Amino acid sequence: MKILLAAVNAKYIHSNLAVYSLKAFAGEYKEQIEIGEYTINQKKDEILKGLYQKRPDVLCFSCYIWNISYVTDLITEAAKLMPHTRIWVGGPEVSYDGESFLNKYPQVEGVMVGEGEETFLELVRHYTEGKKALEEIPGIVFRDRGKGQLCRTPSREILDMNEIPFPYEKIEAFSHKIIYYESSRGCPFSCSYCLSSVDKKLRFRKLDLVYRELQYFLDHRVPQVKFVDRTFNCRRDHAMGIWTYIRDHDNGVTNFHFEIAADLLAREELELMRTLRPGLIQLEIGVQSTNERTIEAIKRKMDFARVSEVVSEVHRGKNIHQHLDLIAGLPFEDYESFGRSFDQVYRLRPHQLQLGFLKVLKGSYMHERAGEYGCVYQSREPYEVLRTKWLSYDDVLRLKGIEEMVETYYNSGQFSTVLSGIEATVSSPFLFYETLAAFYEERGYFAVSHSRLQRYDIFLEFLMEWDCAHLEEYKERMLYDLYLRENLKSRPGWAKDMGSFRNKIHAFYQREEENPRYLTEYKGYQARQLCKMTHIEVFSFPADTGGKKRERWILFKYKTRDPLTNDAIAIEIPPRELGE
Repeated sequence: MKILLAAVNAKYIHSNLAVYSLKAFAGEYKEQIEIGEYTINQKKDEILKGLYQKRPDVLCFSCYIWNISYVTDLITEAAKLMPHTRIWVGGPEVSYDGESFLNKYPQVEGVMVGEGEETFLELVRHYTEGKKALEEIPGIVFRDRGKGQLCRTPSREILDMNEIPFPYEKIEAFSHKIIYYESSRGCPFSCSYCLSSVDKKLRFRKLDLVYRELQYFLDHRVPQVKFVDRTFNCRRDHAMGIWTYIRDHDNGVTNFHFEIAADLLAREELELMRTLRPGLIQLEIGVQSTNERTIEAIKRKMDFARVSEVVSEVHRGKNIHQHLDLIAGLPFEDYESFGRSFDQVYRLRPHQLQLGFLKVLKGSYMHERAGEYGCVYQSREPYEVLRTKWLSYDDVLRLKGIEEMVETYYNSGQFSTVLSGIEATVSSPFLFYETLAAFYEERGYFAVSHSRLQRYDIFLEFLMEWDCAHLEEYKERMLYDLYLRENLKSRPGWAKDMGSFRNKIHAFYQREEENPRYLTEYKGYQARQLCKMTHIEVFSFPADTGGKKRERWILFKYKTRDPLTNDAIAIEIPPRELGE
């Protein structure tokens, strides 16, 4: 008997925790179980060929919002090629309407509903040893072919988290992928748009087990471990224990990602965070909206004043990457209200600001209230909002443009210096990005793919119309941004000529070769090599107090970079250190 667990991920760097957990739980049968991981970016014929060549007796697909159409296409074709293979599905995209799914896809034998570990194990026993009839296995919807009807068995009791085996045996197979890990299941909150709100049974894995498993990742120097706990810090002693452990056992390489509620962080947690290596952890914080009526309508609990206080304090520590989320299309939030939410969150200066759009998921409270809210959404995944009583489709389209501008110019981190200069002069960042998006739309730039340098050229074109008075300063700031990320081989056409500074720059590198002071990590290289491996640029921003400008000589070093931003190290060289 050969059983194949198939996962179709959104990207190659992703891994699918679910299929590895299912196999680990069915440990006594794992020799008969194989995992096949694919991505939605592969050709379907390529995946179909792989499925066919494995010749499984039972084929199980993990179904999510990002892959359900892809998976159903594979099911349809695979059933033609392997008519005797039993096909099962599981995952959040099929758990809440199992009967409808089976009616639509007669090729499928059944649906695993909810948590799948014990259910999968019993299905494996059913197919390999004939143990238990399907109607005796809790937590499934299946096709009774003898009676010609669909049957649903009673729900299964949730698992004790400590009974789930560690899913990662051969970590080498994940050398180029993000590792996903869970130390808890369930969520203490009831957000109406989220499926985690359906399961209120919050449970945790024992810390001694978690420590042992985290040490395995640390010993193997895994690049990133992403916790999938819905609100990681909802139990303080659990979060403190894990953060303390990874601090005390830091290998200098592994990064850990956590989704948290910022307003739940206590003083002791913030003090602990200040002691962490820069880049050791990153935090994702779902703000969603600052409109109090919206927050109440989505059954969310959040103290935005406290969120602001915490985010700002963490930001001052300069050691933790913060990612804040907003959702457009929520009840009682119109275009102007969303703009206010955007401005309030933007001014917290997160490393990334995710502007997302409401997805109306089957099984969620929002799905039930969609009619009341006038919420019209896509019929196919990702079931994204098209309009609501408060937000027209025209508004959604404008927000889509703003989202792309935020991704391109803010979240990329490639324009941070020029944006900081602009932000000092604008009353509303939201209106600035709205104007930038309108410029892109008017010029037809949304329809074309642009290189990084072209994005700078377009931004300069925009700034010439938007604020020509400060154009020279913006050019300098953009050049600063360029050299922060890359030691350019050729300078952009709008950069000033550095020919008059050539002798001073040469003298500086000659002195650094003989007696390194600023380039000690490059010791042993000749001046000519130092000049190629680093860069010196002369700037005149920002102005001194009183508005007077002066030359600033900035040395960019690329051997080491900022662990949070990946920027080069930039050092100002005092004039007395420069040659004549």
